[in-house]
Amino acid sequence: MSDHDEKTAEDRGDTRDGGGESGSRLRKELPQEVPSAAPAAEEAPKEPEPEQVPEPQPDPGPRLTGRQRLVQGLWPPRVTRAQLIVAVLLFGLGFGLAVQVASNSDSDSALRGARQEDLVRILDELDDRTQRLEDEKQGLEQQRDELENSSDQAEEARKQTIEKERQLGILAGTVAAQGPGITMTIVDTKGTVEADMLLDAIQELRAAGAEAIQVNGVRVVAGTYLADSGKVVSVDGNKINAPYRFKVIGKSQDLEPALNIPGGVVQTLEKEQATVTIERSTDIVVDALRAAKRPDYARSSSQ
Repeated sequence: MSDHDEKTAEDRGDTRDGGGESGSRLRKELPQEVPSAAPAAEEAPKEPEPEQVPEPQPDPGPRLTGRQRLVQGLWPPRVTRAQLIVAVLLFGLGFGLAVQVASNSDSDSALRGARQEDLVRILDELDDRTQRLEDEKQGLEQQRDELENSSDQAEEARKQTIEKERQLGILAGTVAAQGPGITMTIVDTKGTVEADMLLDAIQELRAAGAEAIQVNGVRVVAGTYLADSGKVVSVDGNKINAPYRFKVIGKSQDLEPALNIPGGVVQTLEKEQATVTIERSTDIVVDALRAAKRPDYARSSSQ
């Protein structure tokens, strides 16, 4: 064995010896292990706690979506008394406005869809009515001036009284009348023309300036009434049958356009499948008379 190996062995031995000595020192320095003391007394066994039974939870059911929750919140509605009163008032207000708008649209629909020449004719008719009223006003003013300026006021008053009586006799139907005007014939083969349609025609003719009207031999006066009597029409209790023939004295240039206005008498009758013909004439004779009726209660205030 060489010297080098011997030194190595000695070094190893020294190392072992040093490790043994250090280990013994550590054992001497550490306190001895003390056995754990036995418990003085065993703990008393605890009573077992009663088992807590979980309360049954309500079944949440299927989870609702946002839209379903919104529907459940809105329906069924929860309406208070105040809300109900406000709703009724708003409904009444809306209904009234709707009726007013509908009535205005119905009255204006005929003119809104009229042609330009029809509108011009309607304006001419209005101008003619205005002119007639102005002429009547001037005539009355002239009569007043004649009465005030005449030297023989009694004679002048008598003349005017006779003229006024003649005019009133024509309006009352107690005397015959003759003059220019129109003849309107309504042929009703379907039996659809009713009394109110004939009454509308009479009212339109009066508004256009008709001075005397006769329908199928019956004189039309201020108190004339029309009614449906089965399949025929009754005028002041006298039954008349189609065709209905109107003899009218007045300015034909005003009477005919008044009947032919858009939505007027002629169009209404034609919608009922009736045929209307109008003829102008310079000599119309209205000879149907009405007996003068003495009023039961009214008396002249001059008596």
